[in-house]
Amino acid sequence: MALLQQLSVSGTLLYCIVASAALVYFPFLVVGYGRVKAGYDASAPRSLFDKMPAFAQRATWAHENSFESFVLFVAAALMAYVTQVSSPLAAKAAIAYVIARFLYSLFYILNVPIGRSLMFAVGSASIATLMILSLSQARV
Repeated sequence: MALLQQLSVSGTLLYCIVASAALVYFPFLVVGYGRVKAGYDASAPRSLFDKMPAFAQRATWAHENSFESFVLFVAAALMAYVTQVSSPLAAKAAIAYVIARFLYSLFYILNVPIGRSLMFAVGSASIATLMILSLSQARV
């Protein structure tokens, strides 16, 4: 956390993009474990889904959702970067997104629907905040 406090808002945005890219694959590690437990068949990996444990199925859905959310976050973070948003709120929103997406995947895998929904809302609010700050900075 000390590193993030020393970074500029632009630096924080870039580090959060990298962190969120890595987080896309966090649930996939659990999927891999579930595939091994179910008897992974490299010739037909998608047909294994119904044989995987429930936690691995949820991890698959968390992994897929992570891609969908990542695209919006990168767009919002790059908007803030390009428009040179310097508000500490932008840095906090980016950090909140990364934390929320980690917890989203964790809650999804552990089957905690209310936690998952709350983290989805926090992540979405973070994206919206970055976009609004960017648009107001650009005076569009």
